[in-house]
Amino acid sequence: MPLRIATVADIPAILALERGPIARQFVGQWSEDRHRTTLTGGDARYYVSENDTDIEAYVILRGLREESRSIELKRIVVGVPERGLGRRILTEIIRIAFRELEAHRLFFDVFEDNARARHLYESLGFKYEGVMRESAHRDGHWYNLHLMSMLESEYTDIRHSV
Repeated sequence: MPLRIATVADIPAILALERGPIARQFVGQWSEDRHRTTLTGGDARYYVSENDTDIEAYVILRGLREESRSIELKRIVVGVPERGLGRRILTEIIRIAFRELEAHRLFFDVFEDNARARHLYESLGFKYEGVMRESAHRDGHWYNLHLMSMLESEYTDIRHSV
């Protein structure tokens, strides 16, 4: 399950994953132009996971130029959940963030009602930081987001304890 850095040519597949029935519940719907601007803007990196024929998942990391070395996991989308792919991808993204990109902090927000994702994040060592009240709008309703993060020292601790 090697990840590769995405290119502009991958945007149609990224859009298709993002618009899948499960992803639509928990992932913002960006336009092709917004993905293109983010992908080519220099402060973000997209990664994709491929099977033999298709892109089956993607990830967006943002804030790569931040002096604070605080990188945002903006998005992780897996086309077919509950096969362990999300865990494998996230484990690799954590390694990339701390070892290759030299992050001090990796953070993200997750919908309060996305229990499956929250469980995965907690099982990998992410810490709950708080609630961003009614900060996401979906299907005509406001939703709370949970802010979670992992620090470089926590990643080091996890790595040495495995």
